[in-house]
Amino acid sequence: MAVSTPPEHDLAVTAARAAAFLAKNVERALSTVDLTPPQYRFLVLLGSGRVSPAQAAELLAVRPPSVTAIVDGMVARSLVEREEVATDRRRVTISITPEGSQALEEGDRAIAALLDEIAGLERSATEAAASIDSLAWWATGLEAFHASSRPS
Repeated sequence: MAVSTPPEHDLAVTAARAAAFLAKNVERALSTVDLTPPQYRFLVLLGSGRVSPAQAAELLAVRPPSVTAIVDGMVARSLVEREEVATDRRRVTISITPEGSQALEEGDRAIAALLDEIAGLERSATEAAASIDSLAWWATGLEAFHASSRPS
């Protein structure tokens, strides 16, 4: 599989195409540890602490029914748990369980191994490290993007 370079050599388009193919490879890597990309993203979110379903929907840029479906499946697998809010039993928060933390670590390792393998192909160790570093920058960039696009 080759990610084609557009005739005008637009690096942003080439990067977008590569990101689309990378996403599919990440999905395959996660499947080896029995996680889907939405489950993995949810576990990453919960790694920072408990959230309400509404907060999760906003932070993951999905609709609340999608959060409910993801959470239901993850509760059934004991990866997360719902807890009533003490001051308002109609509200719940979602938190990661020890099993969920382990699944997150396994997902992290599977993706890291994939990225290391891809980055190391036909590149020097320095170029491979720069590729991973460049991709890691996107985490900061995406956080800033999502923070700036949230309603105030």
